[in-house]
Amino acid sequence: MIKGDEDDPKGLIYEAYRIEGISKPECRSVFLDWALSLPMERDTGQTLRTLIARYRDIHPDHPMTEVMTEGLTGMAAPRRRGGWRSRPRN
Repeated sequence: MIKGDEDDPKGLIYEAYRIEGISKPECRSVFLDWALSLPMERDTGQTLRTLIARYRDIHPDHPMTEVMTEGLTGMAAPRRRGGWRSRPRN
């Protein structure tokens, strides 16, 4: 496992797996920081799939594995955001 590579530039995901007793809410914070630090030209979904493949077999029950899997699932099913602008005008 590599700390600070192109898939995890700051090593945030790597470090999350090393923190003993890290909680799921803490993993969500790390995940958000990771997502915001990823360069714009990177394909977030593909990068996330790479990280899941890297860590899933070693840490199947870790909360970060669960958070990353949920993140990938959430990306695949975007929800429509409505509001007054989404309604047809008369």
